[in-house]
Amino acid sequence: MKEPILEMRNITKKFGKVVANEDVNLTLNEGEIHALLGENGAGKSTLMNVLTGIYKPNSGAIYYKGNKVKIKSPRHAVDLGIGMVHQHFHLIPTLSAAENVFLYTPSCKRVLHKKEMEDAIENCSKEFHLDVDPSAKIWQMSVGEQQRVEIIKLLYRGADILILDEPSAVLTAQEAVEMFKNLRKMAESGKSVVVISHKMNEVMQFADRITVLKGGKVEDTMLAEEATVERLTKAVVGDREFVPQTNEGSAKKEQVVLEMKDVVVKNDKGLNALKNVSLNIHAGEIFGIAGVAGNGQKELAEVIAGLRKAEEGTIFLNGEDVTKLSVKERIRKKIAFIPEDRLTMGLVPGMTMDENRVLKQYNEQQFSKHGILKKKAISDAVDAEIERHEIKIVGKSAPVSLMSGGNQQKLIIAREISGEPTLLICAYPSRGLDMGAAEAVRQILLEQCKKGVAVLMISEELDELFQMSDRIGVLCDGEMMAILDSHETDYETVGRLMSGERYE
Repeated sequence: MKEPILEMRNITKKFGKVVANEDVNLTLNEGEIHALLGENGAGKSTLMNVLTGIYKPNSGAIYYKGNKVKIKSPRHAVDLGIGMVHQHFHLIPTLSAAENVFLYTPSCKRVLHKKEMEDAIENCSKEFHLDVDPSAKIWQMSVGEQQRVEIIKLLYRGADILILDEPSAVLTAQEAVEMFKNLRKMAESGKSVVVISHKMNEVMQFADRITVLKGGKVEDTMLAEEATVERLTKAVVGDREFVPQTNEGSAKKEQVVLEMKDVVVKNDKGLNALKNVSLNIHAGEIFGIAGVAGNGQKELAEVIAGLRKAEEGTIFLNGEDVTKLSVKERIRKKIAFIPEDRLTMGLVPGMTMDENRVLKQYNEQQFSKHGILKKKAISDAVDAEIERHEIKIVGKSAPVSLMSGGNQQKLIIAREISGEPTLLICAYPSRGLDMGAAEAVRQILLEQCKKGVAVLMISEELDELFQMSDRIGVLCDGEMMAILDSHETDYETVGRLMSGERYE
């Protein structure tokens, strides 16, 4: 029988009148992978932020290794041996992996030799089966590699408890499997792991125990081997039923909104990320982009939005050449963009909902006069969108960083569609969302299609692409392998194209 390394007893955390956690009890055993499951806004991240010293609980107690502790700060938590890998990584892009790790340690107070740092990180990565190049810059790494650096930061500090917030949300299916294998090896070596997730099949496969939070309370706790999809679904969403949103293709019109001809785009390393890509998207159509992460999807979205220049080729919007237009000019042409990283590109974390809502429209007559913001008009617009899109908030004066990922995503979408776009670019719109939030987002996209908006949707989930898209374009190594009618192809064909096979 494994012994508890951690007990959280009757934890309550409030933000004003909003109760995020209410009398929550959680036990974590040594050498265990414990999954924390629940909808966006159920209180999962808040509970772990209490454990790591980011928040102070209003009541309750924490017992760590048999002793009652008051965790004063994130640094205090790490010193005790409790560390968290957040959904949005805390890394400095221009520094190497080794430099990022050592900045996180007391050793950074003294002068360190480059080889000494890199050797230490290489030894740590080998010990825990985490493949990381210690000399590589963070900006040069894939998301999966960056996540491994975050984990090494904690392991190098001697963490006994590792908390990972939605760790597979930013990974490909293959990377997620590899990550969980590594977590299992860590657990077998005596580490204890908490994984915050919303993916039922994933936690049933890889966790030892599962605790479900609902409305800030513990709804159920079970051994993973005793869990079923039905039991977990009931615990997560209660008796609500979700009807999957499906695109019937009836809104597609003849008008071509976006046309790309032989577009070449470079990535951050100066290499060609898109190679002579051509496509067109019609009004009222959802055009899906399939592909393994890192095959040009990011560059495709950014070159259309104007965030990255086209080295060659032409981009047309409603027949007009917009290839050399700035981001601001493209916004005026009614191109909207939902980026893949909510808190880096989509929102300013420290700003309120009202402030984030008008980032693109602060100088429009609706929200300003003579350069002065109309605060009531902004507040009224946000109130209407909170009600329309069922956005759960901590408080309108609170920073959006305190909102759950699903509600942050709804805020971004509300802002982007408020300008009545002609073209809506969506990069992984349901990534990291629970089933309810994901279905709500898909419903919004379908409503936009019915209004005649052209939608470019990038996704790593084939189920979502087949469910939502009229046509699917498959990217592999920056090439458009094929463009297929989603109703006339199958998963196997798309999978082969994603792996580099040519379409016959």
